[in-house]
Amino acid sequence: MGDGIRMKAKRWFLYFVIYSMLGWCYEVFLEVVVYRWGFSNRGFLWGPYCPVYGFGALAFLLCLNRLKEKQVRCKLPFLQKSVNLTPLFVFVGIILIATGIELVASYLLEYTTGGWLWDYRSYGFHFQGRIALNPSLRFGLGGMVIMYLLHPALRRVFEPREDAQINRYFWVAAIAMGADVLIRIAGLIL
Repeated sequence: MGDGIRMKAKRWFLYFVIYSMLGWCYEVFLEVVVYRWGFSNRGFLWGPYCPVYGFGALAFLLCLNRLKEKQVRCKLPFLQKSVNLTPLFVFVGIILIATGIELVASYLLEYTTGGWLWDYRSYGFHFQGRIALNPSLRFGLGGMVIMYLLHPALRRVFEPREDAQINRYFWVAAIAMGADVLIRIAGLIL
């Protein structure tokens, strides 16, 4: 693997960690501020991150970035002008990707731990309490924030950084998250 590809992979790993941490913050915010249930660690791991959000964000970026850059226009007869439908298609794509990842994650967590960390049975339009329309729409909005605001800002922060800096950030994040994953797996096995 070339140095350029290796550095790109390290940057993507850092994006994964950042989005995992932002997902954890979102979950804690909902629990403490919106639902007023009080604080609990909302992640599968002990650290302040929910990897499912990291995987989701990377999936949005990898699957939808080309579409985001295109102009899909449609002339609407009642407006008499052409409208850019790209953001709508990106939004729908984010919803489909996020919902699919959440469904798969629920089955993986159930298989490995005996249950999953959320229950949408009280929501309308849910499937087995694993996925529901309301959270999927919220993930769609959050994904739009990632695609159009957060990721461009993060790229402006990380892209100009020297390789040595990226290496330091990468190793700190990889060791912290790797240790957490190993401890969690050991806890499941023992």
